[in-house]
Amino acid sequence: MTRRELLLLLGGTVAAPRALRAQQKATPVIGYLSSTSLGAQAPWVAAFRQGLGETGYVEGQNVVIEYRWAEGRYERLPELALDLAGRKVDVIVTQGGIPPARAAKNATSTIPIVFVGGDPVAAGLVASLARPGGNLTGMVFMTAEMVPKRLELVSELVPQARMIALLVNPNNPLPEPITRQVRDVAAGSG
Repeated sequence: MTRRELLLLLGGTVAAPRALRAQQKATPVIGYLSSTSLGAQAPWVAAFRQGLGETGYVEGQNVVIEYRWAEGRYERLPELALDLAGRKVDVIVTQGGIPPARAAKNATSTIPIVFVGGDPVAAGLVASLARPGGNLTGMVFMTAEMVPKRLELVSELVPQARMIALLVNPNNPLPEPITRQVRDVAAGSG
């Protein structure tokens, strides 16, 4: 073997792994933005990881998850969302209804955002449930619409009740329309 052949062979063995690495797809990074804390969300995070695992994605092996926890401090959500957008994650998953979804929407118009809960149409996050448009999609449980119905049900089950309490987080903007609806239903039923 000539010196030239040896250099070509060695150069090929060094360059080949680099070429192969360049062709491999980068590990996807998921941004997880929550209005609460890991402790409060542990069961949901476990279910999220399980769902990813069922589709072949295992955290730490072939997917990275960047967690951001507002710990009930909603004013931190915009900063946390901007941090995830700045890291150029592949998708942002929000948990905690409208506030983290809104923060993510305000942080990026290009990174896909997946949300759960709230009324995204009324909140201005999406154009409609059928055709959300933009970079947001998600799932809605319609819980806000059910709160007045629950009050009606409690009133029927316990007609002698004169006072019924509704507990809300005053830092979360979502309860404001719910509280208004409940007051209207309560006033209507006496």
